[in-house]
Amino acid sequence: MQYTLKKSLGQHFLKDENVTQKIISALQQHSFERLLEIGPGAGALTKYFIKLNNIDFKAIELDEEKILYLVNTYPSLKEKIIHADFLKSSLPFDDGFFVIGNFPYNISSQILFKLLEWKEHVPVIIGMFQKEVAQRIASKPNNKMYGILSVLVQAFYEVEYLFDVAPASFNPPPKVMSGVIQLKRKHEQLNISSEKEFFVLVKTAFNQRRKKLRNAVRSLFDETILKDDIFDERAEQLNIEEFASLSFKMKS
Repeated sequence: MQYTLKKSLGQHFLKDENVTQKIISALQQHSFERLLEIGPGAGALTKYFIKLNNIDFKAIELDEEKILYLVNTYPSLKEKIIHADFLKSSLPFDDGFFVIGNFPYNISSQILFKLLEWKEHVPVIIGMFQKEVAQRIASKPNNKMYGILSVLVQAFYEVEYLFDVAPASFNPPPKVMSGVIQLKRKHEQLNISSEKEFFVLVKTAFNQRRKKLRNAVRSLFDETILKDDIFDERAEQLNIEEFASLSFKMKS
């Protein structure tokens, strides 16, 4: 059974076994009981996951044609595939689980934001992204790549950039390099006033990243607070702890 590649779904299927093995190897550094794959596509990674012993494995896939292909090729997947849009899906397991995937590039940031909502359930994420997005997630302050994704992900996860993946490793080859990163949930919780306020602060600060913080986030603070020297900085100059600290000074 054949399948077609759908540009609208951002499909670039991994075909390089060396890359596949490196991803599997990164996963096997951990012990886990439940695993969710987002966007299994043609099963380049999936075929290894179904062989893992004593693992409750599920995959979530939007494209019905790929589901038919996968079930036809790997019959044991029949009860393990959830036919759904991941961005609208509910928790696939009652207990904690790992997440892995060659994420569709056109929604990879949205996938991460959804996973942040599930962070209490997801201790480890290993994902393939467009390289620029992967670098952004892993970026540190005082860098033009450091932004909303960097701060919000690193507030809750340790980020490790694992390796680059060349376009030739995919069918069809994307026009950009890719990168695989690993996220491990932090043991110590970040001290913030509330997640909602922290997210609003970070997004507002970076939405006008060229402006000094004082001008970018003026609507969120009283004038007396805005006199503080930290507001002379730009968003990309603040580390996560500084954003966290500022969340307590926001207007209620």
